[in-house]
Amino acid sequence: MEPIIELRGVRKSFGAEEVLRSLDLSISKDAVSVIIGRSGSGKSVLIKHIIGLIRPDQGQVLIEGQDIARLDERSMASIRRKFGMLFQGSALFDSMTVEDNVAFPLHEHTRKPRREIRDIVSAKLAAVGLKDMEHKMPAELSGGMRKRVGLARALALDPKIVLFDEPTSGLDPIMAATINELIVRTQAEFGATCVVISHDILAAMSTGHRLFMLYEGRIIAEGTPEEIQEWDDPVVQQFIHGRTQGPISIA
Repeated sequence: MEPIIELRGVRKSFGAEEVLRSLDLSISKDAVSVIIGRSGSGKSVLIKHIIGLIRPDQGQVLIEGQDIARLDERSMASIRRKFGMLFQGSALFDSMTVEDNVAFPLHEHTRKPRREIRDIVSAKLAAVGLKDMEHKMPAELSGGMRKRVGLARALALDPKIVLFDEPTSGLDPIMAATINELIVRTQAEFGATCVVISHDILAAMSTGHRLFMLYEGRIIAEGTPEEIQEWDDPVVQQFIHGRTQGPISIA
C-alpha cells in the first residue's frame, strides 16, 4: 500500500545548523503514527514540512504521492485542506467564542450556510466531550478543555490527516490520558491518519500503532511499540527508558 505521507532525502538547515539530514519517513494510512525524540531534536520542523509550512532545502515531501515541496501557495491551499492540526498551545483565538474558534476553518474554506456550520460545530464539540460549550470563551476553559476545542477545530473540515504537536504538553496525568484516548478515538471513529509528535514515551507507547524515533536529523528506528522497546540501539534504549547514562548527551 502506498504511504499517505512520505519524505525522501529531506534536508533542512537554518544558518549553520543542519536540523534534518537526508531524512526518510514513510507513514501509512489509517493509523496513529508517533514521532518521538528529545526536545529540540527537530520534530516540529519535521511536522511543518509535512504540512508545507516549511520547504526542504533538498528532497521530496509526498502527500498521497504528490510532491508538495515545489508547489506554489495556491496549489498548497488545496493540499492543506487534507490536514487538521492540533497545535501545542491549542492556538485558540482568545477574542472568539468556542463556537467561532471551531467554525473558523469552515468559514475560511467553505461556503456552507451558517446553520449547517453551527450543526457541524456542535457535532465536533460533542465528539470531543464538550457538548453545549459553544458560548464559552477560551479564558473560561481549563488547559485540557482548550486542547479539546483545538481538536474539534482540527476536525472541522473532516481532514484525511490530523497532526498533533505535543498534545499532552502541560497537562496533568489524568487529562493527558484523556487526550491520548481522544487521539485513538479520532483515528478509529473519523478514519483519519493521525501523526503525533511527542517526547512523552508513555503516551507514545499507549497511542501509537507505529513509532518513529528522530535523532540527529534522521529517523533511526521505526516499528510497533513492542518492536521499539526491543530495538537494539543504545540511543533508542536510553531515550525510551529515560536513562541519564548512555550515548545521548544531557549537557
